[in-house]
Amino acid sequence: MWSCQSPKAVNQVSQSVTQDDEQYKVLDSRFLKKEDIIAPFKDDLSSYRESEELKSLILEKSIPEIQQAVYDGKLSYQQLTLFYINRIAKYDRENRKSLNAVIALNPQAMEDAYAYDLRIDEFRRGEGKFNPYSLMGMPILLKDNINAAGMKTTAGAAVLKDLEPQNARIVQRLIEADAIILGKANLSEWAYFFCGDCPSGYSAIGGQTLNPYGRKDIDTGGSSSGSGVAVAANFAVAAVGSETAGSILSPASQNSIVGLKPSVGTLSGIGIVPISTYLDTAGPMSKNVVDNVILMRGMLNDQRMFSDLFIANLGTSTVQGRVFGVFPGYKKNPLYAAAVEEVVRLGATIVELEEKQPQLDGFVSLLNVDMKKDLPAYFMGLGLPEYQGWDVAKVMELNRVDSLNYMPYGQRLFQGITDEKDYSPAESAALKTRLTTQAQEYFDYYIQSHNLDGFLSINNYNAAEAAVAFYPAITVPMGYDENGQPFGLTFIAPTEEEKMLYQWAAAFEKATQHRKMPKGYN
Repeated sequence: MWSCQSPKAVNQVSQSVTQDDEQYKVLDSRFLKKEDIIAPFKDDLSSYRESEELKSLILEKSIPEIQQAVYDGKLSYQQLTLFYINRIAKYDRENRKSLNAVIALNPQAMEDAYAYDLRIDEFRRGEGKFNPYSLMGMPILLKDNINAAGMKTTAGAAVLKDLEPQNARIVQRLIEADAIILGKANLSEWAYFFCGDCPSGYSAIGGQTLNPYGRKDIDTGGSSSGSGVAVAANFAVAAVGSETAGSILSPASQNSIVGLKPSVGTLSGIGIVPISTYLDTAGPMSKNVVDNVILMRGMLNDQRMFSDLFIANLGTSTVQGRVFGVFPGYKKNPLYAAAVEEVVRLGATIVELEEKQPQLDGFVSLLNVDMKKDLPAYFMGLGLPEYQGWDVAKVMELNRVDSLNYMPYGQRLFQGITDEKDYSPAESAALKTRLTTQAQEYFDYYIQSHNLDGFLSINNYNAAEAAVAFYPAITVPMGYDENGQPFGLTFIAPTEEEKMLYQWAAAFEKATQHRKMPKGYN
C-alpha cells in the first residue's frame, strides 16, 4: 500500500524509474512451485489448446465485450477462466518470460464458472435479464493482503504462509456480484512497508514480480505489483489492489493500465492486512476505464453509486470546460507535456501552478504509529487462536528464525515501527489532523486561487499529498518513453469525486488509446 516518492523527490519527473541498478538477491520464490499453483487444474490444462479465436475474444477486451461474446454463444465462462489459468501456467513462473505475478489460484474457480454458464443459459431462454456491465463470471485476482476464504492470505510474508481467514468485506461483495475470484496476486511484502532495502514487487512468498514491458529493466511499481503486472499481461479480466500512498497508482502507471485510488472509506477495509486504517483503501486495477468502474461498483456496499447508465455513457465523457492545475516541472517529461496538450485539445483549460512544497513532516511516523496498533487488531479480528497476540515484534522474531529465506533484504521498516515512540490516542489524532489539514490546505490553495476542478500529475508523484488530504486519484496510460517504460497521466480530484475522475479518465483514454499489450505475451 505504501509506494510513494518523498516530497523532496516529487518534482524530479525527468528521472525514469527503472531497475537497471537493482541487484536482485532473490528472483524466484523459495516457497512456491508452478506445479503446486496450477495443481487443481492439471486435468483441465492437460487437454486445453489455446486458439486464435479465443484470443481474439478475450485479449485486451473489455468486460462488456467479453460478456456479449458469452451471451452470443461465442465464449463460455469456463473457457474464459481456463484461458487465464493457462496463460498463468504458460507465462507466470519458471520460464524465460516468467513474471511471478500470481501467488495462488482458487481451486473453486472452474466450478464457479460452470455455475455461471448455467445462469447465462437461463438468460438466453428469457429467464432473467442479461447485463453486459455485470461482473458475473469475470475472473478477478486479489492482491494477497486481501482475505479470501479457501485461500491463504500471506501479505507476501513467509510467516503467514498458513494463514487462511474468511472473506474480506469487499471480497464478499464481489462474490455477491457474481465475480469469480481467480486467485491471489503477488505484492511488495507487507505492502512495501517491511524491508525498505528491497526492490518493489518482491515478497518472500511470491518472489520477485517482473514488469512485462521490460522484465529486469523496468520497475513493476509497488506495492500492488502482482495486480498491475497480471492485468497488463492479461492473466485476469481485472484485479484488486490496495493503497496507502501510491501503491495502486504506481504499479498501474508502470504497467500501462488504469488504477483508481478511491476516497478512503468508500470501500470497506475489513479483512485487509493494514498499514494504516486511517489511510488504507482497496481499489480496482484494469486495462480500461469501463472495467475499472464495473469492478469498483462490485466492491461497494451501495452499488447505486455507478449505474448501468453512467457506465454506458462513459464513452461520451468530456473534459470540455474543466480547469486543471499542472506543475510546470512535470513538463520535463515529454509524455506528460504531450498529455497536457491533448487535454487542452479536448476542451479543458490548463493553469500552470507555482511550485510550493507541501509540509508533510511526520508522515512516516503516522504510518509507524498506525501499523503498530492496526496490525495486532487485524490478527485479533481473524478469530484464529494461533494468531492472537501477534504484532510487528512477533513477526520480526519469527523472521529471524530463517532470515535467509524469510527476510533476505532485512526488515528495516518493521524495525522503524518498533522503534517509533509510543503515541497517546490524543497525540496520534493530533498528528493525523495536522497532516490532513496541511495536505488539504496545499490542494485548496490552488483550487481556490485558480478555480480548479482538479489536477494533472504523473504516476504516483503526488500520492502522499492526495492520501492524507483524502483526495481520490486515477491514472490512465499516457504512453511509453524511449526505453519502452510506461507512464500514466494521473487525475486528482477533491474527496468523493470518483465519478468526475472516471469521466475525465474516459475522455482522455478514448482520445489517446495509449495502452499497448506487452510484446511477447500475446
